[in-house]
Amino acid sequence: MKNIIYILIAALVISWVLGFIVFKVMGALVHLLLLLAVILLIYNWLSNKTSI
Repeated sequence: MKNIIYILIAALVISWVLGFIVFKVMGALVHLLLLLAVILLIYNWLSNKTSI
């Protein structure tokens, strides 16, 4: 499960970077992808803290 979350985070960050550089048209969607990646990263970090 952890690997899937990290793969999803990496995919969202890469999509954000590509969207920010290549596609300036959909700026709001790109920033929502980044926000989603950050939220998933924080969720994964917090869930690892509570399980130890």
